[in-house]
Amino acid sequence: MSDCLFCKINNGDISADILYQDDDVTVFKDVSPQAPVHFLVIPKKHITTLNDLESDDEALIGKMMIAAKNAAADLGIAESGFRTTMNCNSDGGQSVYHIHLHVLGGRQMNWPPG
Repeated sequence: MSDCLFCKINNGDISADILYQDDDVTVFKDVSPQAPVHFLVIPKKHITTLNDLESDDEALIGKMMIAAKNAAADLGIAESGFRTTMNCNSDGGQSVYHIHLHVLGGRQMNWPPG
């Protein structure tokens, strides 16, 4: 999508602090971190919300989780722990309508998250 912020990051039209990128996913630091370590994992394929996932997206979602695990290890938060979350639509807190996995760590996470 031409007006999607994350599509523009994937295409290189907007700069980001990219931690990892391949043919399917991009991992980059969140510009408004909510924890000492906060990065996003996004697919190259534009999928608006979790509700828009199709069965053929299963492998892509798995690849996003593996990229999150690897980046958490690279950033030194794998052993102490981290939180992953995907927001869906406005009540779920989604602000950019291109699915993305938040990965937060570097501090104790509270439950419930709020």
